[in-house]
Amino acid sequence: MMEVMAVFMVLLIGTTINAAHAEELIDYTPHLTSEEMAGKITASTFTLQQPRCVFYKVVSPTDVIWLVVALSTAVKTFKNPHTPEDLPYQFFDTHQFYMTLNTTVSNYPCPEKSEDDEITVLRVGTETKCALDLSRPDCNGPLPGPGPYRVKFLVMNSTDVIKESKWSDPIKLIQGKSPDSIIVRPRQQRTETNIIATILPILFAILLAALIAALIYKYSNICDKQMSADFVAIQDPTIVRYTTHQIHESNKL
Repeated sequence: MMEVMAVFMVLLIGTTINAAHAEELIDYTPHLTSEEMAGKITASTFTLQQPRCVFYKVVSPTDVIWLVVALSTAVKTFKNPHTPEDLPYQFFDTHQFYMTLNTTVSNYPCPEKSEDDEITVLRVGTETKCALDLSRPDCNGPLPGPGPYRVKFLVMNSTDVIKESKWSDPIKLIQGKSPDSIIVRPRQQRTETNIIATILPILFAILLAALIAALIYKYSNICDKQMSADFVAIQDPTIVRYTTHQIHESNKL
């Protein structure tokens, strides 16, 4: 009887310890930002709404809030890590999870919008310099494929995970086209180029015609002046010129 009681007490203590260390689920689902902005989703990044007014009453100022990024297909097998170093970005291809964007609750204040109406977002996948740096396991590196991905927030104290949010809905990135699927077509001439090529010969013909007309007009005036000069020089044969001689009186007889 005593042995049964002892086993029961051990199980009860174990259950109590597990319950004490069990992560508290916060009723919050991460989601893409509602802000109207360019680049909300790209081929290697996406932009979340900051979880403001979510953790400010349920965590201490020293607790660290992490973002877990996972492939959507791997969420069912995810287990909360003991340390952030357990899920580095550099081994995402192997683990299919990583942790990044660690901060404290002071950076997620309440109310959601400040007086200057700032944009409160989290850009996932924007760091490139640390992508291969093993000393930066928390690197917010580019996402390697179209996904889809799912994310959730974890709150960790100095020893373990103490709170967590729900998983987001799947987030699919923009997928670029494969080079093999791109059909190369001959480049078509632009309509503007065709119009210019048509107008230029017409303008040239008009200019040439105007130049020829100007030359004809110029030289025709010269010819007219010459003919007028010649006409004045010819005298009418019916006109008789008389030479006036002085008439001297005859000597009187």
